[in-house]
Amino acid sequence: MNPLRWLALRLGAQPWLPRFGRLIVGLDLAIQRLTRGRVDLLRFAGLPELLLQVPGRRTGILRSTPLLCVPRGEGWLVAGSNWGAPAPPAWVGNLLAAAEPLVTFRGHTVAADARLLTGPEREEAWAAMRATWPNYATYAERTGRELPVLWLTPR
Repeated sequence: MNPLRWLALRLGAQPWLPRFGRLIVGLDLAIQRLTRGRVDLLRFAGLPELLLQVPGRRTGILRSTPLLCVPRGEGWLVAGSNWGAPAPPAWVGNLLAAAEPLVTFRGHTVAADARLLTGPEREEAWAAMRATWPNYATYAERTGRELPVLWLTPR
């Protein structure tokens, strides 16, 4: 196992990590801007990441959010974990309301469709996501809500 992945898994499970969420996301966005999306923070740890771009529901301002993802078929699975916080992250609602979200993965940007998974399809995807990032189980325990799982596919 990549030693940085081991470190990322350890840090990702810490209950204090959400306090540094804005700093982590800001650093990740800066790295992606400097490398035009070819390098991201999670890639150092051997984890897949995408950059989601959707307008805010209320402001219409384009928001960019780096997300841990699990490549699946032609698309990517993402979870609205918010590190196990009580409320889902704002990007989930923005994504479900967006007419044309954009996904950047390994330096390539595509328009995407998003689908909230439910039932057995969600359970299958959830197992794949926990295999990639076991801390999702920790986040689910930390909060009383079911973490939304979304499948993003290129248009």
